[in-house]
Amino acid sequence: MTDVLAITLNGMQQDMARLERISMNMANAATPGYKREVVASLPSNGATFSDAMQSAGALSTNTRADVPAIASATLLIQSDTRPGTLRTTGQNLDLALASPGFFEISTEAGLAYTRQGSWQLDARGRLVTPQGNPVMGVGGEIVLSRPNPVIDATGQIFESKPGGGVESTPVAQLKVVQFDDIGSLQRLGEGLMTTEQRPIQLRDGDVQLRQGFLENSNVNSMQEMAQLIQSMRHFESMQRVALGYDEMIGGAVRKLGELS
Repeated sequence: MTDVLAITLNGMQQDMARLERISMNMANAATPGYKREVVASLPSNGATFSDAMQSAGALSTNTRADVPAIASATLLIQSDTRPGTLRTTGQNLDLALASPGFFEISTEAGLAYTRQGSWQLDARGRLVTPQGNPVMGVGGEIVLSRPNPVIDATGQIFESKPGGGVESTPVAQLKVVQFDDIGSLQRLGEGLMTTEQRPIQLRDGDVQLRQGFLENSNVNSMQEMAQLIQSMRHFESMQRVALGYDEMIGGAVRKLGELS
């Protein structure tokens, strides 16, 4: 395969990877706490087509299941961690972070982290995610005896009194953590992320919780549509280049056959 066709094919495969991310972003535009994924091309170290293709030669070594193998060596895929807007729900067990940080969740595979705060109580009174994973507090799992707690801005949880009002002593406090390198977080699905980094528990003064709210996705549908059109147009351009070059080579071969 010539350098021209190889570079053209590589560009088309990058466009396919971008389209995959754009479609995932648009599908999760209404998912609470979802962070859009951004795809960027890494600069080539080589000044020639051959040097560029040597970089692309490592494409088949990709091990991420959610990234096309052919695009891994030249694409950088990261999460856009900018916060989304908040919307009110009026539900006592809906929580949104108005500050940086993540809630800590216990799963069968270990600890995970999320900004989705749509929770409920299970049969044991534990505060859990819709999938049944316990939400972690500073002292471990959070267990409540009544369904309508009051949660302040720092994450302290106060149980409601049977006759009205709330208890004066908090029964638990939500654990909100942060990481030195947010870009290293890997998606697990269902709004959860994992990392090998050690979490840093935020101080009360650095936490801003809003009870009765959920954080919207930070996906801008109009922006994603514009990028979708741009990627499709670029793919079509690369396709025309490949077809034109192939026709040129075919014509040259036919001319050589006529001369012989």
